[in-house]
This record gives sequence, C-alpha cells and structure tokens, in this order.
Amino acid sequence: MLKHRGFPGRLPGTDFQFTIRRANKDGATRLVARERYADRKLVDRRADSAFMAALWDHFGEEPFERGNLDAGRLSWLLGREVISAEPTFDPQSYDALLRIDVKRARASFPEVFEQPTEEVGDDDWSDDWDDEDED
Repeated sequence: MLKHRGFPGRLPGTDFQFTIRRANKDGATRLVARERYADRKLVDRRADSAFMAALWDHFGEEPFERGNLDAGRLSWLLGREVISAEPTFDPQSYDALLRIDVKRARASFPEVFEQPTEEVGDDDWSDDWDDEDED
C-alpha cells in the first residue's frame, strides 16, 4: 500500500480521517459511491470540501493511486468528483488509479478552486508615523 507522504491525516479538530495508517490484513475496504443528501450536517460537508482541497493540492489533475487514502472519505466523492483513471477499476485494491473530474469538482466545491485573494491586514499599514508632531 502506497502511503501518500504530506497528505493530511484528518480534518483538523475533528475525527474525520483522510488517511489510514496501515493496510487491512483482509484486503482494502471496497470503495462504493455514497449518496450525498442536501440535509447533511455542515461538518460533514466541510470534511468533504477539505478532503477535496487536499486531493487537489496534492495531486491536481494527475491520476493518483488510492494507497492509504481513507475508503469512507473517498466513497463520498467516488463516481462524481473522483473517478477511475483506468478502464479496469478494482474498487477493492490499494493500487487502483483514480483522478479528479475537475469540471464536476469545480461545480461541487467551487471554494476549493478559487484563487486566493490578497486581504488587507494589519501588516499592510505603515507603522512609520511622523514623529514631528509628538512633543
């Protein structure tokens, strides 16, 4: 099982895991496309969005091996935003190649693909005030 180094292990501050530590001795958990209903909890939707952002940052448009990516988390995106990158897809293999369907992912998670905008912060204001008037 390929371990994706540098990929976040979980959504910070939650128990939503993105990767697994070791391979299952009975074989990889089967990937199955899960239906995302509109009434899902906000934290579940944030986990999906954060996972998609991690996939995009780590792999971009390139095909990637399933490896140690969590089957449950992948299953929420499978068949829509994450699709097979090979004609013979084995949903129960750690070696299965996947890829992001960028068009569908942009439609589902636009916040992941937006370019970061520069915000004006306290750092942008000059601290060099004229000291002439301070007597």
